[in-house]
Amino acid sequence: MTTGRPTLLALEDGSVFPGTGFGAPGESFGEAVFNTAMAGYQEVLTDPSYAGQIVSMTSPHQGNYGVNDEDAESGRIQVAGFVVREVARRASSWRATGSLADALEGAGIVGIEGIDTRKLTRRIREHGSMRAAISSEDLDAGSLAERVRSSAGMAGADLATTVSTPAPYGSEGLTGPPSADRGTVFRVAAYDFGLKRTMLRLLAEHGIGCTVYPAETPAATIAHGGFDGVFLSNGPGDPSATVYGIAAARELLGKVPIFGICLGHQLLGLALGGATYKMKFGHRGVNQPVKHLGTGAVEITSHNHGFAVDPDGWAKDGDGRALTDYGPVELSHRNLNDGTLEGLRCLDVPALSVQYHPEAAPGPHDSRYLFDDFRTLMEAGI
Repeated sequence: MTTGRPTLLALEDGSVFPGTGFGAPGESFGEAVFNTAMAGYQEVLTDPSYAGQIVSMTSPHQGNYGVNDEDAESGRIQVAGFVVREVARRASSWRATGSLADALEGAGIVGIEGIDTRKLTRRIREHGSMRAAISSEDLDAGSLAERVRSSAGMAGADLATTVSTPAPYGSEGLTGPPSADRGTVFRVAAYDFGLKRTMLRLLAEHGIGCTVYPAETPAATIAHGGFDGVFLSNGPGDPSATVYGIAAARELLGKVPIFGICLGHQLLGLALGGATYKMKFGHRGVNQPVKHLGTGAVEITSHNHGFAVDPDGWAKDGDGRALTDYGPVELSHRNLNDGTLEGLRCLDVPALSVQYHPEAAPGPHDSRYLFDDFRTLMEAGI
C-alpha cells in the first residue's frame, strides 16, 4: 500500500483540504460529491454512475473489510478520485482478496485521507456539488484551484458512452440462467448507459434474461430483436446530453414494455416530453425515504444521482397526472426529504421508471417488487 504523500484536494470555490495520498500517485479532476452510506465502498467505487466524480464518504473509516471479486458492480473502478477521513491499514474479512488502498493503486485512482470530511460535506451541502481535483503533484493551493476552475463541469456532459459495453453480450455469463420460479422466463434488451451488475442479477432472479447493448444502439435494432421488454439502466452524466438514449426510449415507447432505473428514469421522463434539472448536491446514500403515492408505503431506498426529473415539466390533468403524447403518466413516487420526483408510471403504454435503486447494492431491499412490476408489464404485453 502506497501512502504518506502530501496531497491536496481543491474545490472550484477556492477551498483547499491538505491530506495524505493513498492509492495511486498523480492527480485527477472531477465533480466533488459525497455519499452517506456506512458500508458498500466497493460497490460505490465500481458503479459506472460515478464516472467523472470525486467521491467523499461521510462515514469516517473506510476499507475495513477490504475488497473482493464478487462485490464489484463493473469490471473496473469508475470514480475519478476517492476521499476518506481514514483508510484501514488491514482488511478484516474472510472474503477480502485485497485492501482498498491497493485496489485504488492498481486501478491508477488517486485517493486522499486525513482531511475533515465533515467540513467538506457541509461545504458541498451549502454551496452545491462543484468541480474539484486531488493532486500529489501540484501542491500550490492557488494553482490547483485555478486549474480546477478551468476544468469541465458535469452539466452538459455526455458520459454514458465512456462506460458502456463496446459490444452486445448475454447476461448469463455474469448471472447464470434466469430463474424459472416465477413462471414464464422473459428476454429483454438492456441498454448499458453504465449498467450495474447487480441489476442483471436481480433481473435474472426474477426470471428475466438480458442481452446487454451499447448505449448508442439504435431503437430499430431492439425493436426487430423480438424482445419481451426493454431495460434502461443507470449511468453517469447529464441526462439531457444523452440524446441517443432519449431518442431510443421515445421510439420504443408503446412498442415494447420499458423499465428504467436512475439515468434510465431520467431518459424516460425526457422521452415523455418532460424536463430534467441539476440538483444542488444530489442524493447519494442508502437511507432515502421514498413514498409510493399509490399505496402510501414508505420505502427506504438507495440513491446515486445528481440530476432529477422536474415534476412541473408537464401540463397536468385534474388528478395531477402528467399529460404527454403517450397518454397520462402517473407521478408515482416522491422523496420525503425534499419532494424530489422518484417514479413514473405510464397509464396508456407499458412503461415505468424509478429514480432510486431497487437492486440496492449497497442498500436496503424494500423496492425489489419493482422487478415483479416489470414482469407484470411484460405478461400483459402491448
